[in-house]
Amino acid sequence: MSIPRLNWANHARDPEAFRATLGQTCRDTGFFLLEGHGLDPALIARVFDSAAQFFAQPEGAKRPLSIATNPHNRGWAYLGSESLDETSGQTDRKEAFNIGLDLPADDPRVIRGEPFRGVNLWPDLPGFRDTMLAYFDAALDLGTGLLRPIARDLGLPVHHFDASFDAPMATLRLLSYPAASGATGEIGAGAHTDYGALTLLMTDGAPGLQVRPRGGDWQDVPHVPGAFIVNIGDCLMRWTNDLYVSTPHRVLPPPRARQSVAFFLDPNPDALIDPLPGTGAPKYAAMTGAEYLHMRLSATYKL
Repeated sequence: MSIPRLNWANHARDPEAFRATLGQTCRDTGFFLLEGHGLDPALIARVFDSAAQFFAQPEGAKRPLSIATNPHNRGWAYLGSESLDETSGQTDRKEAFNIGLDLPADDPRVIRGEPFRGVNLWPDLPGFRDTMLAYFDAALDLGTGLLRPIARDLGLPVHHFDASFDAPMATLRLLSYPAASGATGEIGAGAHTDYGALTLLMTDGAPGLQVRPRGGDWQDVPHVPGAFIVNIGDCLMRWTNDLYVSTPHRVLPPPRARQSVAFFLDPNPDALIDPLPGTGAPKYAAMTGAEYLHMRLSATYKL
């Protein structure tokens, strides 16, 4: 099965046709390429450049920003610290850096210690913070924009999801995969499904990303320069009572060093993830967005 290609600009031209195509794609593959999204190519280039500068630093400069000491899913994940494939326990060969909703230390939610409401950790690199926050905001606008035709596809008011994503647990994740070493059983990122509602992924074009459609075999995800790779996450699959599909994917050890930038759109911590009306008898118990994300991260980091 080929990965569908959608153009966000078509949403303005013919919203009903776009909605129908998007809805069918969310049911069939849960994966698509999105062109015409409007994000500034110069901003995207700056994000990749800044990420490369961060990962090129010595470990001693990155260690103080470790995600292992941060309860809010922010900071640096060192090479070999994650196992996305919960079945095999295979260790991922990648580094990552997480940035969340940017809150000041005196924000009441931070002071109260609300889940996933912490301050971001920032490296001492010129322009890094401004670049990442500009990209975070642009990706958030695009992601919440996509949720509107999704709402219509599900028979809901167009702004149904707005209140659940106005202060989301979204994560901008910079990823760096070293070139394959040739070791037996090596993996860049183990087979997994994403945790949130939507993922917006931009890559540098290096191969490695594969997807396994339901009932199919692993296949390479094509690189379309400038296009986002978008996929449904488990949270939205749960919300739709399995009407939409969250599709397994993995990253094989790349032939050369590989960079990607993922934007994981998770809902607000207190958003109620309860099967939506009209999706049949509920298959899942209701839980909050924070409860669900903590459950999934615990498996990855063995908390």
